[in-house]
Parts: sequence; structure tokens; C-alpha cells
Amino acid sequence: MKIYKKPYLDKKHSNGVIAIGNFDGLHLGHQKVIREAKQKAKQYKLPFGVMTFEPVPVMFFNKEIKNHRINSLEQKIAQLKKFKLDFLILIKFNKKFSSQSAEKFIKKIIFEKTKCKYLFVSKNFKFGFKRQGNIKTLKKFEKKYKFTNIVTNPFKKNNKIISSTFIRNKIRTGNILEVNELLNRNWSIIGKVIKGERRGRKIGFPTCNLKLNDYVIPRLGVYAVKVKSNNFSKNGIANVGYRPTFKGQNLLLETNIFGINKNLYNKVISINFKKFIRPEKKFRNLTYLKKQIKLDIKQAKK
Repeated sequence: MKIYKKPYLDKKHSNGVIAIGNFDGLHLGHQKVIREAKQKAKQYKLPFGVMTFEPVPVMFFNKEIKNHRINSLEQKIAQLKKFKLDFLILIKFNKKFSSQSAEKFIKKIIFEKTKCKYLFVSKNFKFGFKRQGNIKTLKKFEKKYKFTNIVTNPFKKNNKIISSTFIRNKIRTGNILEVNELLNRNWSIIGKVIKGERRGRKIGFPTCNLKLNDYVIPRLGVYAVKVKSNNFSKNGIANVGYRPTFKGQNLLLETNIFGINKNLYNKVISINFKKFIRPEKKFRNLTYLKKQIKLDIKQAKK
């Protein structure tokens, strides 16, 4: 998979099939768009790729939105690789790009730079200045700019359309089992282990601490997790919260990894959420907290 930072494609990748969207989370709905586009490329023996945007446009327009992402850019790239794309176009979403009209986007990028033959989008796709472009706009300019626009029907579960917004809400309410089902994988947070106050080590349950950065904040509480790095894959328990027993001020993801009792500072690890165990709560003292952690570990190992 070749990654393009600008939409000037090599000759072998132009005149192909492109699926376009934000693809935050790369859930089953996104996967449906990509699979249908890939099938079309296979049918006509055309190059096949994905176009996506970085940063996520809503975070670019509203700097106050901090915890929004379902997956990081690195995760998105890794997940897209599994679809065996020929190429990935990463469009830098900035003021200049966002100020161009919908027609200019079609003319300059879809027609002139990628020479796209088949363009796959989801039903709610919006683009161009003030999101004025939509699937009707694409249909209107098909003949003029020599491409065919194909709209993928939304993926539904229990008559509800599955979207990134829907999944963010499920993460916020702790419905991790459902989230994982809709992603077709465990939702995960990747980050570098930072130094904490070493309280976990003092009470016999050492933890690896991560900041949540731009990730959507899951329901505060304890989760059964699988922790992965380049060197290991182990089960564990994770707490997302402020540590009220210790009057903590900063939101942290603290993970106790089963079978590992060594310093992992500055190592990059992936916390894969398996199930929600209980909400975060304040304990009377350390004895009660230790007793509860033992129960949490028992629950996580079930």
C-alpha cells in the first residue's frame, strides 16, 4: 500500500476506484464502503485506494473538541492495510483545503489529480466549503468530470444506522461489547507509557499509565483488557478515571498487566478493551481498594 500525502497519483494508481471518507473508527459501515469499492476494482481490474483526511475535520473546525477520535491516524493506517489497498491518500485538512468549493474539489482532486473512474461514498458524505457538497453534487458533476459516483447503502443493526457518532456514544456509556461487535475488533487506545505516582506498585498492583489525548473518553471505571506491544500480548485490567480514592485531578488510563512486573516507561503499548467491569468509585481506605482490585481481576479473568 503506497501512502500519498498529496493527491498526485503515480500513473499505475490513477484512473482507478477510490473510497472516500473520514473513516474514524473504520467500523462495519466503513468496511462495507471499502469492500464494495474493492469489488468494483477487482471486477474491472483497476487500481483501488482510499482517500481520507487528517486531522478529523470536526476537530479542525472546532478547537474545543478534544476527546473525539475512535482511532488514531496510526491505527487507521494499520487497519486500512488489512484491506490490501493499492494506495492511501492522506489529505491534510487545513484552511486552504476547507475553503475550496465542492466543484473545485471534484475538478482539481477527483478529476485532474487522481483521474478517478469510480468514486465510492456513504450516504451522508459532505464536502467542500461549509460542507455544501453532498451525493447530489457528485451526481450532478459525474459526466462533466468523467467519473461514476456510487453511494453505499448504510450498514444497519436492529434498524439503526451504524455511524462513528453512534459508536462514540456507545464508548461513552461503556457498551464495549457492542462497540467491539460494530468495529469487528476490540476498540483500543495506543500510547506511550508515562510515569505515575507509583501508588499501584506500593499496594501490589503496578500499573502502566497512558494519557487519553484525542481519544473519545470511555465510561469511567474498570475494564477487562488485552495489552499488546511489540514484545508481548497479555491480559489485564484497566481503570479509566481520576482516582478519587487518592483525590486525583488528571484523567488517566491505568493498566495492571497480568504476568508482567517490570518498568515499561516510554514504551508504546495498545490497550484493547474487552468488557466493562464496574464504574469508578471512591474507597474508604487502601484495604477496601485492594480487596476490590482482587475482585476486579477475578472478574476480568472469567
